[in-house]
Amino acid sequence: MFLATSSKPGRLLRLDYIGRIRPEELARGAEDTKTLLAELPRGFRLLADFSQLEAMDLACMAEIGRMMELLDQSGVGLIVRVFPDPSKDIGFNIVGIFHYPNNPRVITCQTMTEAGKALAI
Repeated sequence: MFLATSSKPGRLLRLDYIGRIRPEELARGAEDTKTLLAELPRGFRLLADFSQLEAMDLACMAEIGRMMELLDQSGVGLIVRVFPDPSKDIGFNIVGIFHYPNNPRVITCQTMTEAGKALAI
């Protein structure tokens, strides 16, 4: 399951990756994400939570790349990723080099507590 939520006052977009993720889930979720991004100002912060991820199909990387480009075009200023299990990170830093031309700051955390501190929330 892929969930996208936002806090307009907090200038925060949250993306949750839960269970086994397939490309078609990410494609459907991209529409929700676009709607939420329209409400956020440039310089917004992103919290990407992978703490409940079981597995992600490698075919998802094309959708992840498109999502990164959408986030970059929308002006993401800070990206905080939560990866309790680093083995489930299927190359986000490498893919980000190609899809984040504006080079937003990226922080990877192992816990939501660390992420909260990085986001100052």
